Amino acid sequence: MRRRAGEEGSASVLVVALVGMMLLVGAALGVVTAMVRAHRVAQSGADLAALAGAHGLALGRDGCLDAGRIAAANEVRLTGCRVEGRTLVVTVQAIGPHWLGQTAELSAEARAGPA
Repeated sequence: MRRRAGEEGSASVLVVALVGMMLLVGAALGVVTAMVRAHRVAQSGADLAALAGAHGLALGRDGCLDAGRIAAANEVRLTGCRVEGRTLVVTVQAIGPHWLGQTAELSAEARAGPA
């Protein structure tokens, strides 16, 4: 097999470009995965806080206080709580991934009360 003049090392450039592209795609997938996980944490924290708050409300306690305690135990921050009749509606925020100096806080809302 004969090589043409000036083509030595051209495969190295292609390999370096492909490896760089694979690293970039891998990093992006990692960030997306971390954001999905943070959203799941926020939603489950909101669900649990709403259930605990509605239970406390049914027992005559301050439902928002109970919801805040459960939210903190699930590593989310309670940002809103309101009582609508016998139903409790909570909003929470979870800390998302940190990438290149950027931070994301993902929020979720849940409601709970008697059927």
